Amino acid sequence: MRELERQREEYWAERERIREELSAETGDAEYGPPEKGSHDKPKQVRNRKRRRLLFLLLTGMLAAFLFLTYSPTGNEWLTRATIQPAEEEQAAAPETPAIEEEPQPAEEESPPAEEEQEAVAETPAEEEEPVNVYAATMTTEVKESLANLPERVYVPNIIDGTISVIDPETFEIIDSYPVDQLPFHVTPSWDMTQLYVGNEESSTLTIIDPQTGRPSGTTEAAFPYNLYYTPDGSKTIVVAERLQRIGIRDTETWELLGSVYIPWPGVDHLDFSADGSYFLASSEWSGVVSKVDVNKMELVDYVEVTGALPVDIKLSPDGEVFYVANQGSMGVSVIDPDTMEEIDFIPTGEGAHGLQISKDTKSMYVSNRMEGTISVMDLETHEITDTWVTGGTPDMFQLSTDGRQLWVSGRYDGAVYVLDTETGELLATIYTGTQPHGIAYFPNAGRFSLGHNGVYR
Repeated sequence: MRELERQREEYWAERERIREELSAETGDAEYGPPEKGSHDKPKQVRNRKRRRLLFLLLTGMLAAFLFLTYSPTGNEWLTRATIQPAEEEQAAAPETPAIEEEPQPAEEESPPAEEEQEAVAETPAEEEEPVNVYAATMTTEVKESLANLPERVYVPNIIDGTISVIDPETFEIIDSYPVDQLPFHVTPSWDMTQLYVGNEESSTLTIIDPQTGRPSGTTEAAFPYNLYYTPDGSKTIVVAERLQRIGIRDTETWELLGSVYIPWPGVDHLDFSADGSYFLASSEWSGVVSKVDVNKMELVDYVEVTGALPVDIKLSPDGEVFYVANQGSMGVSVIDPDTMEEIDFIPTGEGAHGLQISKDTKSMYVSNRMEGTISVMDLETHEITDTWVTGGTPDMFQLSTDGRQLWVSGRYDGAVYVLDTETGELLATIYTGTQPHGIAYFPNAGRFSLGHNGVYR
């Protein structure tokens, strides 16, 4: 403390000495009278004033430094002036909030031109109708070219080698005539202008004129157990079961276009895909269902079904799966044609053999040949909704044109059964000949025939 007082006294003494010298030199009122003759030397005076001001500035700065550095009061002021404001500013400063990006509004699509808006408003939304490959068969009328033909039921008696002709209105046999050996099926031609009887043992086809109901000629084919046509009518498929071969011929010229060997015995029944590009064929004695490409005319895949003895085949109305009657497992196998896998099995009855889609395409009839019954299967749920009794040995089916009667051949009791499709009542039993099989109810509804004993689309 004494040291500070000493320094102050020295500071003020030095300042007083400087003031007296300046006063004597400049003559300012503050410092004393001016020196005589000073006005005669203005340049010198201006220089002295500049030196004086510079000296006072330096002196003031020195005094302030000494005061702030060594004086307790000045030291406290310096601390407050430098540190405390910074702390107060930091304490008072609010936290900087996080900047949230404002969501950018979605770009609005420019409205269509007026013409486009009007077109959209005027065009109604079109709903795709579900596919039904049997849509053309749901009518109760035949096509115009067949309207004048008499309705008849043609029954091939295999062992007798004869054809029985039944009038469906009276349930009476109105005609009977011989054909060649082992007639298995009566097949409507693709354009429905005539009928063919496949005489397997004789390797012939008997041609029937549907106007007269009687034979009009014969043509040759190797062991024709079954006869089919591609949906476009360009090719005729001759199934030669005993040769394990499927012959593919030109429908118009009858030229043999190709032959597909099936390495599993018993090939007999088949059905086509919705677009006709391939078909599935059953091999009854080996439990295999084959897939044949129509255009390539070659075997492309196969599947072994549950049990054995697969016989009749039908495509589902939506064209998605195939149903296969399976005598060995007493039911119906469901085949996915894309993966060639058995994806479902529906038990029906002993000796499941023939299949027929109902007129409304909602049900399918299954003949259980060894127990004398008909199972009615719902095609949507795959449930058996009813069972009708025929007795005997129900085999192959045909529907009447109006769909109200189901005609069934009785293979091993030489008869034909007629049932009411609404009640399941047995309307008639008509005795024909030995082993009646592939009966045909003709004419019938549809755009064309796929063959067999009357499969229409």
